[in-house]
Amino acid sequence: MKVILLQDVKGTGKKDDVVNVSDGYARNFLLPKKLAVEATAASMNDIKNRERAKEHRIAEERKAAAALAEKLEGTTIKLYAKAGTSGRLFGAVTSKEVAEAISQLAGVEIDKRKVALESEIKAFGTYQCEVKLYTGISAKLYILVGEKE
Repeated sequence: MKVILLQDVKGTGKKDDVVNVSDGYARNFLLPKKLAVEATAASMNDIKNRERAKEHRIAEERKAAAALAEKLEGTTIKLYAKAGTSGRLFGAVTSKEVAEAISQLAGVEIDKRKVALESEIKAFGTYQCEVKLYTGISAKLYILVGEKE
């Protein structure tokens, strides 16, 4: 009997897979526990529609990430911090602060784990950083650290 799995089933397959199982296994285990549905034309069409919707959503997310990367590429973000007399900062400028500044600039929430600093920012100057926006899509930008008055 052909069934479409609604959840991952160990030893049988992953979610949305169409698998051929014995009639008893399908009727006595998979169907009563709502782990699968019988593979009818309507359910097959439903799976195809869900897959197309998922592909469309991924394409839209990629397009939005590419547009944001183009907008951010090469921009300079100015951050201000307190420092001692030698020009060394009290503490450091973290990826969290950089992510917040990018979020304000772009108007889109950026997670601090997506910001990759080349080195720790512990002094005034210009630093390069990379923001990973989507798989394979990133933007390089500059961080200018100045003195807070």
